[in-house]
Amino acid sequence: MCTMTGMSRPPSLLALPSYLASQVSRYGRRRFEQALAEHGLVLIHHAILAALSDFGPSSQQHLADALDFDKSHLVARIDQLERRGLVSRNQDPADRRRNQVALTSAGRELVDQLQRVAEESQRGFLEALSAQERQTLISLLSRALEANDAARRANAASPGIPPEQAPAP
Repeated sequence: MCTMTGMSRPPSLLALPSYLASQVSRYGRRRFEQALAEHGLVLIHHAILAALSDFGPSSQQHLADALDFDKSHLVARIDQLERRGLVSRNQDPADRRRNQVALTSAGRELVDQLQRVAEESQRGFLEALSAQERQTLISLLSRALEANDAARRANAASPGIPPEQAPAP
């Protein structure tokens, strides 16, 4: 017999790290999406701006790879940011076939504002954790992400080879 009380979740799901991470992520994502919406942005806009701030001017392909986002979808988002005057797109002097995307001064100012918005939104949904616990969580999630990114890159470099047979990173 199944009894559901209040907001309880199925224990079999609570035993899955991927379920826990996705559910906690939903809370943080909602807070951050609401804050970004006040600036007329969505998460991928923020990701593009943050990548350009961190890496400097980049090709569209480099941005797509760094963000693990389909290049064809990314171009439309870059177009939106360019129309708002937050990024510029110019021919790459090293390769005329490639565009290079860069932050404008308005884009750099917005990135500074968004950094504060991001920190506040993230702090709010993890307030049940101490500062040290938040840092531990970030460290563990970063390690898991790095390992999975390495596997993704190895798989991309070895097309046709099943991930379990791809060379270890």
